[in-house]
Amino acid sequence: MVRCLLVDDESPAIDLLKAHIKLVSSLEIIASCHSAVEAFDLLKSKEIDLLFLDIEMPVLKGLDFLKTLQNPPKVIITTAYREYAIEGYDLNIVDYLLKPISFDRFIKAIDRYHERTQTTSLPVEGKKTDNTFFYVNVNKKHIKVIYDTILYVESLKDYVRIHTTDQKLVVKSNIGKIEEQLPSTLFLRTHRSYIIAIDKITAYTQKDIEIGNIEIPIGSSYSTKVSSFLMSSKS
Repeated sequence: MVRCLLVDDESPAIDLLKAHIKLVSSLEIIASCHSAVEAFDLLKSKEIDLLFLDIEMPVLKGLDFLKTLQNPPKVIITTAYREYAIEGYDLNIVDYLLKPISFDRFIKAIDRYHERTQTTSLPVEGKKTDNTFFYVNVNKKHIKVIYDTILYVESLKDYVRIHTTDQKLVVKSNIGKIEEQLPSTLFLRTHRSYIIAIDKITAYTQKDIEIGNIEIPIGSSYSTKVSSFLMSSKS
């Protein structure tokens, strides 16, 4: 989990960030605060991986605060002021988000964070080792599945069927384990039996999502999360 601290003197801005973060399962909100002074104390007492930092705040501005930190976490700047971008990048920030922050732009920032912190390792069955593919075990053969080719994943009791653009793979596993291998920035759980590729959505209603001519149901326990995502992605 990526441990996040949100720093902004405007409550609506904090609330929007919280809504975006809740849609990404790899992110965890450790705390939020309304000033850099509060953030300074929190960073001394809590372990933070990613700091969402506003610039224009009372008492101590965001960039001035950042310059005081000896070992800052990774930082994503959030502000309504475009003119601070150059100075922000000079401080080696991960990304610079202009308010109001759309969900798709937020996701790009999180992808950049992962690119900065990514470490390489040898492929291990059942673990994500690359941000473009993973491996599944089909009849004792380890098959590479590229994320970009996946349309959707379907649960079949003790098995799952992975529908891709060129094949269907039946894997002895449960959908929860497969979900763990899929980046939450690219895939969305819509039902206890289905995970869909976000970029393959062609249409949707309140009850289902369409991928081409396939209708994927939206489960009642997932409807709030799915609806929030779809509304956020409109902008």
